Amino acid sequence: MPVAQRFRRRRAEQDEAGAAPRARLHAVGADVYPDWEAVYRDNVDRVFRLMFSKVGNRPDAEDLTTEVFLTALRPLRVSASVGEVRAYLLATARTVLAGHWRRTLGREITALDEERDIAAFEADTVDPGVLARAEAILAQLPERYGRILRLRFLQACSLKEAAAELGTTVGNAKVLQHRALRQAAQLAERMET
Repeated sequence: MPVAQRFRRRRAEQDEAGAAPRARLHAVGADVYPDWEAVYRDNVDRVFRLMFSKVGNRPDAEDLTTEVFLTALRPLRVSASVGEVRAYLLATARTVLAGHWRRTLGREITALDEERDIAAFEADTVDPGVLARAEAILAQLPERYGRILRLRFLQACSLKEAAAELGTTVGNAKVLQHRALRQAAQLAERMET
């Protein structure tokens, strides 16, 4: 179960039980988090935005964000400074993202420019060169492959919505997306050389 869902469920259970609400502000040292919940609350949006900017769809970004926090939970010290925590979460995000691309595309992509990506995401802008390159790759794909990738990543449809649009099952849409991503990665590699 994703970290965010567990957090919301715990909060709802406390509200239902009539538990006294906890204070939202804690007095702590200058640059130290008081507990794991504070680490999560302060960094979840930052990590999610980074992941969303890299994978382009909400479900995968949520899963990867959860994986980052679960991976970082054990080795990370609460007594670490805010800067150290953020640096560790960024390094963990890089590793998790590399694993995701390795599983999805069959190749590892580890370069992250967090400030540029977050600024672009918040400004809701897309680099025209990137968009032109994506369209060039999509144009070379078979029609169904291009269509599933447009639905999933450019129009942010869920697998269920994309399957309905294509008139197929969710399982078939997953297979179609996987094959389309693999072929798109091969085309992108050929375009680079």
